[in-house]
Amino acid sequence: MKYIDEFRDGDLARKLAADIARTVRPERSYGLMEFCGGHTHAIFRYGVQGLLPDNVHMIHGPGCPVCVLPIGRVDNAIELANKPGVILCSYGDMLRVPGSGKMSLLKARANGADVRMVYSSADALQIARDNPEREVVFFAIGFETTTPPTAVVILQAHQLGLANFSVFSNHVLTPAAISAIMASGEAKLDGVVGPAHVSTVIGSRPYEPFAAEYHLPVVIAGFEPLDMMQAILMLIRQINEGRAEVENEFTRAVTRDGNRKAQHMVEEVFELRPSFEWRGLGSVPESGLQIREKYAAFDAERRFDLTYRTVADNPACECSAIIRGVKKPLDCKLFGTVCTPANPIGSCMVSSEGACAAYYTYGRYREAQ
Repeated sequence: MKYIDEFRDGDLARKLAADIARTVRPERSYGLMEFCGGHTHAIFRYGVQGLLPDNVHMIHGPGCPVCVLPIGRVDNAIELANKPGVILCSYGDMLRVPGSGKMSLLKARANGADVRMVYSSADALQIARDNPEREVVFFAIGFETTTPPTAVVILQAHQLGLANFSVFSNHVLTPAAISAIMASGEAKLDGVVGPAHVSTVIGSRPYEPFAAEYHLPVVIAGFEPLDMMQAILMLIRQINEGRAEVENEFTRAVTRDGNRKAQHMVEEVFELRPSFEWRGLGSVPESGLQIREKYAAFDAERRFDLTYRTVADNPACECSAIIRGVKKPLDCKLFGTVCTPANPIGSCMVSSEGACAAYYTYGRYREAQ
């Protein structure tokens, strides 16, 4: 299968592993953060870490929008779901993320709220068209990858004059989060594996300023195991040579300028929030998107007068530290005991792209033990 099988070739993987082993300098350590949870799962699914020298350490970053959404925003979604006459539409992962008091959207549905899982923003729009007597709210989350589809349905609702449809926007921006992690200095980073899907939309250009500011190399990589290994080799070469550039391993899908049509659509519908709170990172300036005044009729926060409040994470859960790259899932005392995919305590175990879910799903934690 083109663009799949050739990126999972065992012989090429062994060759790349040998190239990496020859390139690393034994006297130094390499800390490389993969920002995207899809990369984390690729590393564990294909055993990439086991092919790397002992002094090359993969550091897991924020992972995915499910992982980084703070409890207060989950509480807002549960509040919306419990309003009379409301149908709340959400992606499946968000249904099980715990809010305050161990409440979740799944539990709210069990208690009688009309919460429906959707696979796309278009599904939510169709539910609104099918139920004109009900208020339908789409719980929109995601990095730059899922923002354009949300913009599309808002534009469509505007064109249709759909008065019973609104969006609870929780879209966030990847470069702002990477910059926050770099600025904190908590995680000992030597290089960053840039996200794949996000970069197909925004391109490689947005990473250039902080690569220069923090003198940290960035390599955008695809999700296949050979993509990851090639990106790691490219980062190691940059580090050895003292370079800090943005390189693109994923050239078959990512360009420097990205998808301009999608970018223009997002700019039409959304604007920057002055600040947005992330789980693990706190409030990050200009890191989230809100719906513009022109489309305020479709903004659930305004329509339902939502008030956001900060809620502390479970003190026993290390999800916030894992998101920042300070700890790994095995550092959490709850991992694999109290906290499992069947009974998640933190969002890193809930999300299909979370670091804890990767460790648990592919059994790598058993090897470590």
